[in-house]
Amino acid sequence: MSATHTRVPFTPDADGDCPVREVLDRVGDKWSVLIVVLLGRGTHRFTELHRAVDGISQRMLTLTLRALVRDGLVSRTVYASVPPRVDYALTELGRTLLVPLVALDEWASAHRDDIRAARRRHDEAAGTPA
Repeated sequence: MSATHTRVPFTPDADGDCPVREVLDRVGDKWSVLIVVLLGRGTHRFTELHRAVDGISQRMLTLTLRALVRDGLVSRTVYASVPPRVDYALTELGRTLLVPLVALDEWASAHRDDIRAARRRHDEAAGTPA
C-alpha cells in the first residue's frame, strides 16, 4: 500500500457518535498533550507543571488537569499536610496515550523541515508574505 493510499477505517455510529472526535476533543489541544508528556516523565505537583508548561495560565492548567482526571488519563492524589500537597500522575490508561504521542512527536520532528518548505512554496506561489 502506498503512502498516498492508506486504508483508514472511519465508521461513525448511526447517531453521529465518533470515538475519534471524542478523544481528539481531549488530546487535540496543546495543553493536554504537553501535560501528558510531562507526566509521562514522572509525577508532578501543580506548581511544577505550571512552571514547565510555558504560557499556560493557572486557570487553564486547572481546567485541563480536571478534564484529564475526569477522562481517567491522570490521577490526582491529595496528601493531608500543611500546606496541602497534590500530586498528578498518569494512570495506566494515560500511559497508553504516550505511544501515539511519541509517534506523533517523532513524525513531526522528522518532517518539520519538509512542512516549513511546503509552507514557503505555497506562500510564494500565492504571493503571501511568510
